[in-house]
Amino acid sequence: QVQLVESGGGLVQAGGSLRLSCAASGRTFSNYAMGWFRQAPGKEREFVTAINWSSGITIYESSVRGRFTSSRDNRKNTGYLQMNSLKPEDTAVYYCAASHQTTTWGTPREKNEYEYWGQGTQVTVSS
Repeated sequence: QVQLVESGGGLVQAGGSLRLSCAASGRTFSNYAMGWFRQAPGKEREFVTAINWSSGITIYESSVRGRFTSSRDNRKNTGYLQMNSLKPEDTAVYYCAASHQTTTWGTPREKNEYEYWGQGTQVTVSS
């Protein structure tokens, strides 16, 4: 079992920044990828970014590329999502998730590839 606990959401003005954290516990995380997804009211949960914990390889959804950065701290077993130049359309509940990987390049984009999920944290960007 892997437990994921998110923190760092809040209210910010457009153009501002927030950093989300996702603390993982329960298993050695080196064989996992950590993904970030978001869900706005009335919409499907969508992929934002994923990082392979072993290699650090990351991928991003096109609308956040260049504004968001995914990283991890191996010692703390914690992943981070740094969000800059936030826009009102970034408003959503953000979730981190963990996907067991057998390669060092695996960075899944699909929700059903993730076995474990955090509780979500609200990010609201005002215009």
